[in-house]
Amino acid sequence: MRTLCASTLVGEFIVIGLAGLVASRLTDTSTGVVWTVSGTAMVLCLLLVGMVGRPGGVQLGWVLQLGLIASGLVVPAMFLLGAVFAGLWWASVHFGRKVDEIKAARARSAA
Repeated sequence: MRTLCASTLVGEFIVIGLAGLVASRLTDTSTGVVWTVSGTAMVLCLLLVGMVGRPGGVQLGWVLQLGLIASGLVVPAMFLLGAVFAGLWWASVHFGRKVDEIKAARARSAA
């Protein structure tokens, strides 16, 4: 699960940075506010990469997904991108857990 979720978070890191560039040019929101919010979200992505396997890591990832969707209020394209990444996050968690279960079952049968 960790690998799939980490890959999703790295992709989000890049998208958030690019969305910050768009928001700083195309919105009336001040550049300082845009980069404070974008920078905080980007740092959260990187922190979550290390926290995915720990208790609460997946839940914080869901909070990040909701924040990414909500950023569509500033950059409308983020509604779609946020929804796409929320779907990718769900798939990463869901299928990652299945892969972990299969690996554990193989390890038990090999032992």
